[in-house]
Amino acid sequence: MSLNPSALKAQILSEALPYIRRFHGKTLVIKYGGNAMTEESLKQDFARDVVLLKLVGINPVVVHGGGPHINALLSKVGKQSEFIQGMRVTDQETMDVVEMVLGGRVNKEIVGLINQSGGKAVGLTGKDGGFIRAKKMMIRSTQKDDEWLDIGHVGQVAEIDPALVELLDSGDFIPVIAPIGVGENGEAYNINADLVAGKLAETLKAEKLILLTNTSGVLDKAGSVLTGLDAKRVEELIEDGTISGGMLPKINCALEAVKHGVKTAHIIDGRVAHALLLEIMTDEGVGTLIKGR
Repeated sequence: MSLNPSALKAQILSEALPYIRRFHGKTLVIKYGGNAMTEESLKQDFARDVVLLKLVGINPVVVHGGGPHINALLSKVGKQSEFIQGMRVTDQETMDVVEMVLGGRVNKEIVGLINQSGGKAVGLTGKDGGFIRAKKMMIRSTQKDDEWLDIGHVGQVAEIDPALVELLDSGDFIPVIAPIGVGENGEAYNINADLVAGKLAETLKAEKLILLTNTSGVLDKAGSVLTGLDAKRVEELIEDGTISGGMLPKINCALEAVKHGVKTAHIIDGRVAHALLLEIMTDEGVGTLIKGR
């Protein structure tokens, strides 16, 4: 028997109740990017989802990227984007643009959307309070095994001090974090947002790490979404080539998180309206769930 719209809404709310109870007081680290970050309706959905999570007692922490926005501004100032092994070559001029875009325009837009939806978002970069300590990332050459390439102000996470984020969480604020770290001498580093989200989830002892992407999740060779995977199964899928290409960095980030204490990692389809709520609050979900050992 099909339900009328009102009964269906009541059923959905009822289905969400055990999830609200289970995750009350827990921290979720959400990497926000892809179509969810560029399409207007999806941006609004994301902001409302984050506010709803906070209102029911869950602590969302948002980490965002902004590659296309950086490319657009670099192009405007006549600077060509250059990548080596998927990493942006970041000289000082490019780093200035990265800080302007990630720490300024993109971060403030997300903060504004969440606040307009009734939340209390606060924008941060890792330079605020020096809470993301970074070190220079060197890339191993594909031509010579013993050669390492310097790609400028590109960093990896050395250490995260959780105190600032925990303080905001306890005050009913929603942290929105641009993935810019600070080096020993105060220099800024551009860090991959997935890496920052993963390390932050580990440091905060988060219940979940959620990575929004432009795919349905991890797919098998027939194109069906795989879910409920453990670390051993993921490693097998990498070994047999089922997981490859652009999915590998996200999978490795998720694996590291669950190996270091995060309960579950999720790779979900940010092109789906309200993907965040569907993954967290419903039985079916909208992506791939990876469990710890």
